[in-house]
Amino acid sequence: MSIIAPEDHSGTWLGRVWNPVANGPAVVTLRDGQVVDITSRAAPTSRDICELDDPAAHVRAANGVALGTLEEVAAARVGDMSVVHFLAPCDLQSVKACGVTFARSMVERVIEEKAAGDPARALEIRERIGATIGASLRDIRAGSPEAAEVKRALIAEGLWSQYLEVGIGPDAEVFSKAQILSSMGTGADVGLHPVSRWNNPEPEVVLAVTSKGQIVGACLGNDVNLRDVEGRSALLLSKAKDNNASCAIGPMIRLFDADFGIDQVRQAELTLRVEGEDGFVLDGHSSMKEISRDPTELVSQTIGRHHQYPDGFLLFLGTLFAPTQDRDHPGEGFTHKVGDRVTISAPGFGSLENVVRLSTECDEWTFGTSHLMRNLASRGLL
Repeated sequence: MSIIAPEDHSGTWLGRVWNPVANGPAVVTLRDGQVVDITSRAAPTSRDICELDDPAAHVRAANGVALGTLEEVAAARVGDMSVVHFLAPCDLQSVKACGVTFARSMVERVIEEKAAGDPARALEIRERIGATIGASLRDIRAGSPEAAEVKRALIAEGLWSQYLEVGIGPDAEVFSKAQILSSMGTGADVGLHPVSRWNNPEPEVVLAVTSKGQIVGACLGNDVNLRDVEGRSALLLSKAKDNNASCAIGPMIRLFDADFGIDQVRQAELTLRVEGEDGFVLDGHSSMKEISRDPTELVSQTIGRHHQYPDGFLLFLGTLFAPTQDRDHPGEGFTHKVGDRVTISAPGFGSLENVVRLSTECDEWTFGTSHLMRNLASRGLL
């Protein structure tokens, strides 16, 4: 499967690849099926292009050099520094994420918390309270007076949760997902912390946002989640979310232009497929039409007078998907196994494909901000 469908080749795409000739990353776009290097002194990074007044116009007009066809670059082995291969499309931008933004997945987070990371206990709780909470929350607008009434009722029933607080309360959950330059691109391995025994992929739309809070594009992301770790304690959120290779973004940022914008984000329909080496197949879905807070509200809760991002940020918008399908034993639900192939796709956004490994078995993250700056300087780009 092509990572960008032929009918979407006319879109304005911004990505990054490893360029062995430069011994470093290159900023690229897609033209006539070719991956074209548009790195320049005027805009040497993905961040710099996103910060321009009109990123899409710059990408369309920029001079470039073809590095290979889309199929060739997508098929190249990630991590082989002798070949051109895709990287995550962001570089100096912070990587932030929103959680509990869909009513249906919110219920699963409550169950996860009540089960304290035990998938068998989760089944019993799901049957007892899941349907009731879901029916109560599906059409509630977060932060509204109606939401406050529901909160009072659930507290009286002993069902209130930190997840419901951020799901229907006035304040969204926004957390740091990954360190700058640590995210994985399409074709790369993604990592699970070896302490986890209950985990899953999270297919999400990811927004590219400038330092001024302007949304300039969107792509796909996998917010790899350790359900047992986060379920034990909210204070373990960082351990559950930010590990070696635990964040995937790609395949490329589709920049907003006359044919693609925030309305396409609001209407996005994401599909997920997990294919295990054991023959197991899981199909999932996330519809942005069911999100509980508008993407623009999530951006405004992330950036403002209260918090600045001088290099902009990428923002995961959360997911409707919460897997309950049993994999090995009845009542224990889904969890990853090493070797799982995860494909997240959506019309107009392309496909993001990764293979699951342990974080301790994925390539170590060694190319940080200082390495990028030295590389760009050696190429005369700074």
